[in-house]
Amino acid sequence: MTTVLYIIAGIVLLVLILAMLAPKTYDVSRSIEIEKPKNEVFSVLRSLKRQDEWSPWAKKDPNMKKEFKGSDGEVGSISYWLGNKEVGEGEQEITKIIDGERIEGELRFLKPFKSESDCYFETDETSNGKTKVTWGFSGKNKFPMSIMMLFMSMDKMVGKDFEEGLSSLKILMEK
Repeated sequence: MTTVLYIIAGIVLLVLILAMLAPKTYDVSRSIEIEKPKNEVFSVLRSLKRQDEWSPWAKKDPNMKKEFKGSDGEVGSISYWLGNKEVGEGEQEITKIIDGERIEGELRFLKPFKSESDCYFETDETSNGKTKVTWGFSGKNKFPMSIMMLFMSMDKMVGKDFEEGLSSLKILMEK
């Protein structure tokens, strides 16, 4: 009986130590330059309905169910999706717009697991007349997911999708 208690105490101690060491937050972003004026790029970025034209997740599930609420491209507009295992279920809401500069939003994932993240797009005019687009998201790793993040990288999991999406956006915009 004493051995079982030591084993249980050891497991609990291990979990507590891992929880203390685990990353509490994540922040992933990628950037690309697009050969179009900033106002043109910004108008495409702010449209939740147009995101399917370049989103990597739309390609992963072309039969994804989508619903939109509110005025597209305005604060309070929401895009809801229900897709296959790769894209899950959730919604994105525009929460703040700094016209021509930045769009902020909240991602609410419902399946395969519940979580919330902040997302954003930033546009900057470069010296050569191109537009630099930065796409990012950040959030908090809650227990027990935080322990899993000791062995997984949010940057590696999502960064590739951001790169693919930004490349598709560049192709779309530069046609």
